[in-house]
Amino acid sequence: MSKQIPKFKNEDEERDFWSKNDSSEFLDWSGAERVLFPNLKPSTKAISLRLPESLLDALRQLANERDVPYQSLIKIFLQERIEEDFKSRHLPNAG
Repeated sequence: MSKQIPKFKNEDEERDFWSKNDSSEFLDWSGAERVLFPNLKPSTKAISLRLPESLLDALRQLANERDVPYQSLIKIFLQERIEEDFKSRHLPNAG
């Protein structure tokens, strides 16, 4: 972690630099903590996702039971699963 971070003229130059360099060579991440910014409104991007009709029907039924739009329920399920995966990968090994 001995490398010096260069000065950047603009965000594009910085973005280009970090896309080609490993930040662990410039920053000590050992003391880093995961933080959440709950008040930020994330940008969204529309995607096309093909699902079996039976899965989509099940999602719509669950969403209806919870009184939420099915696309919102999909986002909730995805977020929960991603958080679960991150937690399981960052727990100290038991053994």
